[in-house]
Amino acid sequence: MWLYLAALVGLYYLLRWYRERQVVSHLRDKYVFITGCDSGFGKLLARQLDLRGLRVLAACLTEKGAELLTNQTSDRLETVILDVANTESIAVATQWVKEHVGDRGLWGLVNNAGISVPMAPNEWLTKQDFMKVLNVNLLGVIEVTLSLLPLVRKAKGRVVNVASIAGRVSLYGGGYCISKYGIEAFSDSLRREISHFGVKVAIIEPGYFKTGVTDTEMISRSFQERWDRASPEVKEVYGEKFLASSMKIIGLMKKQCTQNLSLVTDCMEHALTACHPRTRYSAGWDAKFIYLPMSYMPTFLVDAIISWCSPRPTKAL
Repeated sequence: MWLYLAALVGLYYLLRWYRERQVVSHLRDKYVFITGCDSGFGKLLARQLDLRGLRVLAACLTEKGAELLTNQTSDRLETVILDVANTESIAVATQWVKEHVGDRGLWGLVNNAGISVPMAPNEWLTKQDFMKVLNVNLLGVIEVTLSLLPLVRKAKGRVVNVASIAGRVSLYGGGYCISKYGIEAFSDSLRREISHFGVKVAIIEPGYFKTGVTDTEMISRSFQERWDRASPEVKEVYGEKFLASSMKIIGLMKKQCTQNLSLVTDCMEHALTACHPRTRYSAGWDAKFIYLPMSYMPTFLVDAIISWCSPRPTKAL
């Protein structure tokens, strides 16, 4: 019986491997719009797809980022300045994309732009702190997607949204985890709605990678700023020891981050170029073997694990 079961499992993975190796035809004629191309995943993906021959439309936040990317790619790649938290900027970029793709439509939309700070215990934060992250990571993604969706539908193309393992397991306070849970929900509902038009939606769930989002100096600075402005009552309840322990944990994050960003961009590329893309891609050993399994565990067990790994406030019971 076990032999038959093993053979069945082996056959399943063999068929999946064969199915996922099938590539979309005429890739050189297809346009892909990527947000957040100044650095990290977005920049690497833009270069990767450009080498593959696709027509890349790269959105950067800064002129400097756009110039650096242009210098590292072919003449096929074109850039535009985009702030995904600004409605007017999105409208200008949308018109720019329309002018470039014409009647062909937009084959791929990759919502990659994102920020991670402010990040701190929820009680230390204000509504504005949450909104700063949500405006970029969630509301910006939604607005960009809705603006470009008619072009994607015309091409019967792909939407690729970058979530995170933080959209599976909520590890810390602030808007980041909330935004990534929101990306998961938005992507699921969008996928079901637009599948009727031949459009596929994929979610990328990276673990910890060395990008601007995981810059420990930036996160530590933001964490300290939230502590400095916290009320005397909050400081008394949490205590200086909690702050010191938290800063130490943030500092250790650098060692946990994977430097091979292609583990993520390869997933993005597959989602854009495969005939049969996956619905979800887990990128990184920590995502596959720690956080994804944790997301299926009973809540009380996940709470216990996170509590055991986290610093305790001074006035904790």
